[in-house]
Amino acid sequence: MSLFLYKMAAAILIFLVTLLAIIYPIRSRTLPGHNRLLELADAFASGIFLGTALFHMLPDAIEGFSAIPSLHNLPIAEFLCATGFLILLFMERLSRYFASEKNHVNTLSFMLAIILIVHSLIEGTVLGVNSTFATASVIFIAIIAHKGSESFALAVVLNRSQLSLSKIISLIMIFSLMTPIGIFSGAGLSTVMKMHNGELFTASFNAFAAGTFLYMSTLHHVNHHQRHHEKESLFEFGALVIGLMIMGILGIWA
Repeated sequence: MSLFLYKMAAAILIFLVTLLAIIYPIRSRTLPGHNRLLELADAFASGIFLGTALFHMLPDAIEGFSAIPSLHNLPIAEFLCATGFLILLFMERLSRYFASEKNHVNTLSFMLAIILIVHSLIEGTVLGVNSTFATASVIFIAIIAHKGSESFALAVVLNRSQLSLSKIISLIMIFSLMTPIGIFSGAGLSTVMKMHNGELFTASFNAFAAGTFLYMSTLHHVNHHQRHHEKESLFEFGALVIGLMIMGILGIWA
């Protein structure tokens, strides 16, 4: 099999995994009443976002900036991470002041979807530009390992919002297509992405996104999960820890 065909097969498989991961959260939206399992899934999703930020995005950003000689001694990744965290915190405070609870949850959920869509496009492009089977295979394993959990987490967060089902499906379909589109386009942009400008953009985005993920998995999660029963809180905390541990394990080999 040629490298090009391998990348096309990888794009199709990633797309299918992404779609399969959203079936339960979307189906649960159509069920009436309180869904206890979906609440646990929401906490699990927060653990995924926390682990993605700490074990993947932020370390990748720090490594990316370190590869640029003029920037390797500056805490730029940490600064951008803090900036992403503070911007979402500011937006939530602002939206609570000017809008209803429904609108502020919708805004944050929509922003998270956009961030994940852009990140998916970037990681697909990174796979597309690689010129060897070995490197492309490592990147493919890393993407496929995270794609299902990220897709599930995104579906859960969007499901929590009051966005219409059609808008949620549209956002998830765009998210599902972004990595394959990145793979296709990356094959024709290899020269550009190998330059420092490409490395700088990717590192900057990963650092900023890590901050937004940290916010969604900590302060935003605590605000959403204020339970009257301590037993429920402990179960949800356990689900969060499991999500965090899974991303940590993936960080060891992916």
